[in-house]
Amino acid sequence: VQLQASGGGLVQPRGSLRLSCAASGSSISADGMGWYRQAPGKMRAWVAQVAGGGIIRYADSVKGRFTISRENAKNTVNLQMNSLEPEDTAVYFCYADIPSKQPGVLTRYWGQGTLVTVSS
Repeated sequence: VQLQASGGGLVQPRGSLRLSCAASGSSISADGMGWYRQAPGKMRAWVAQVAGGGIIRYADSVKGRFTISRENAKNTVNLQMNSLEPEDTAVYFCYADIPSKQPGVLTRYWGQGTLVTVSS
């Protein structure tokens, strides 16, 4: 299974970006999908997720500014980021939890990361 993330780049404060992540190589639909980010000098931090049942959760730092969505048929997850701030500068990593052959067991796969820089 491979995840390909795209959409990062340089944006000015209060601007917007849309990240996308597509999972390929699995005939099984992903359970949960979501995003983490890692700012310079900091640990990777969870940003948002869409659970297999459709429940959506956000980190407090992005609530009201970021919107996560997924296209189940394409095993794709998107992250619409609005009102971006310099503190959002980070490498963003997507993930997908794919059911394994063993019942009840999920395997987490990661994308390669896409850099988002918020700066004037």
